Amino acid sequence: MGSTAPGIPADDKHAPEPEPHGHPALLGLSLAALGVVYGDIGTSPLYTLKTVFDPSTGLPLQPANVIGIVSLIFWSLTIIVSLKYVTLILRANNHGEGGIMALLALAASSVESKKRLKHVLLLVGVMGAALFYGDGVITPAISVLSAVEGLEVAAPGLQPYVVPVTLVALIALFVMQKHGTSGIGAVFGPVMVLWFVILAVSGVMNIKDSPHILAALNPLAGIEFCLHHRWLAFVALGAVVLSLTGAEALYADMGHFGSRPIRLTWFAVVFPALALNYLGQGALLISDPAALQNPFYRLFPSWMLYPMVVLSTVATVIASQAVISGTYSMTKQAMQLGFLPRMSVVYTSAKEIGQIYVPGINWTLLLAVVAAVLGFGSSTALGSAYGIAVTGTMLITTVLTFFVIRYAWHYNWALCVFATAFFFVIDALFFSANCLKIVEGGWFPVVIGLVMFTVMATWGRGAQMMIQEARVRAGATPLKPFLTSLIARAPARVEGTAIFMSNDPSGVPHSLLNNLMHNRVLHEHTVFLTVTTEPVPWVDEARRVMLETLGNGCFQVTVNYGFKDEVDLPAALEKCRPSGLKFDRATISYFLSRATVVPTPGTGMALWRERLFAIMLHNVGNVAAYLRLPADRVIELGARVEI
Repeated sequence: MGSTAPGIPADDKHAPEPEPHGHPALLGLSLAALGVVYGDIGTSPLYTLKTVFDPSTGLPLQPANVIGIVSLIFWSLTIIVSLKYVTLILRANNHGEGGIMALLALAASSVESKKRLKHVLLLVGVMGAALFYGDGVITPAISVLSAVEGLEVAAPGLQPYVVPVTLVALIALFVMQKHGTSGIGAVFGPVMVLWFVILAVSGVMNIKDSPHILAALNPLAGIEFCLHHRWLAFVALGAVVLSLTGAEALYADMGHFGSRPIRLTWFAVVFPALALNYLGQGALLISDPAALQNPFYRLFPSWMLYPMVVLSTVATVIASQAVISGTYSMTKQAMQLGFLPRMSVVYTSAKEIGQIYVPGINWTLLLAVVAAVLGFGSSTALGSAYGIAVTGTMLITTVLTFFVIRYAWHYNWALCVFATAFFFVIDALFFSANCLKIVEGGWFPVVIGLVMFTVMATWGRGAQMMIQEARVRAGATPLKPFLTSLIARAPARVEGTAIFMSNDPSGVPHSLLNNLMHNRVLHEHTVFLTVTTEPVPWVDEARRVMLETLGNGCFQVTVNYGFKDEVDLPAALEKCRPSGLKFDRATISYFLSRATVVPTPGTGMALWRERLFAIMLHNVGNVAAYLRLPADRVIELGARVEI
């Protein structure tokens, strides 16, 4: 199978995303977006203020400090989420698609002529994607654990059961993944509507008891807090950022819903509900400092505690589901862009291509999530581990966006520098504050990120080297002169169609040379097939298949996919029939080359990385299954490659 090298430029035009037409469509998408996009950030009130004022932070629980912290949370939501993500970054779409991989493709394409800069951006983008896996581990753990901790408030004697109940809920969630989310997805929106309504109402009810919490709406309150406490305020930023977790989901899910429904639900429902709830929790802490045990659940009367534990658990499961599904989607994109080896991908819906299940990622995530819950034991402890992955991704998003708005959209240089510097300073403050918590738990997502970065960077570089090696061999044996010479020798022709997979359409596939060496025949119809993945989400059907007739029953076919397209090679080949390539599926033979890498010291990667690449290549998923080829029609021929 051929593919583009990681980071081949996408179309650098700022393509407008498809938007819903009419109010019913807009409202329907908005309801769906409320259930999928906002689960993570919508459940942040469960643990944010509790973590900020945890005794280990050293920040005294005083009215002035409560007002200052709530002000920082409110204005962080305003600046980072409302202005940066909802207003600005949602415009940076790659043919309507968002997310770190789509942004990486846009940024890389914008500096195509600057090879060294492009390489640096690719490394930065891959690091951002790697940190997302850390987020994918921490989010389910902290969200569900914080919800179940409500049992401690309802009945302190239930405290020993918090971790076991959390593990049962999480294991059930991951086990259910193989069945898909289409059945439960329909209830996500209404549940989250109820959740945000309760957040808003409970906040308002408590604001009435301490209305001076409304002073937090003045940005000067947050600035005064920072100037007064300085170091403690800087440390507190590491917990304040927990209120922003899930902001990346706004961008990542743009391709599913469009920007208008996401903007509508944020400004009309989510932002007001979150602001009111944080103000309500602040008012409660001012009037009753003992509520610090769990300020979220203390917002409610005792008779509502058990129903709220149930609703909170459901809401956090929804938040976890969104992150898990996002991890599957990003894994598939990374595979098709050449940053991860092939893994089994199961399509769980006959109607929605985006609903997929990746077993290898699912069980790896589950093991890591269980380890996080058992290792940290509480949402407050996990809060120390959470922020660094989130802020690292936010910082990288800001950096990549600069290259899009400057070099792809050609905005004014001064405007680009000013806007980027403004957000970069804020993101850098949050990130550096979280770096202080490396020892307390921040090391956990960092380790996950570094492992994933090593895997992705090694696979991407190794795949490039394999393609370069194939092109070198192809250059020594160009396809068309080779065919002319071969046909002149009048080889024996046999019935049927042979399809030889090739990395380079201009060269002779190694599998063809092996077949001629061992079988000494050429099929009646011989197809040289190259599969490319372009760094755009979807390729138009009109460009899906390109066919060139080489004469004497030989054809050159290129099949193009986007990084979110469903790969189905037999279905794509059916499009060749109108162009003259007629075949019977029952008589097709697919010839694939399976390379065995021999790590050798030299100019390639470090020897340990070459060995890692060789191990990954040896255990890579079945290429025939990935391309959806019929197993009984595939012939694999081996090749040894030194890198």
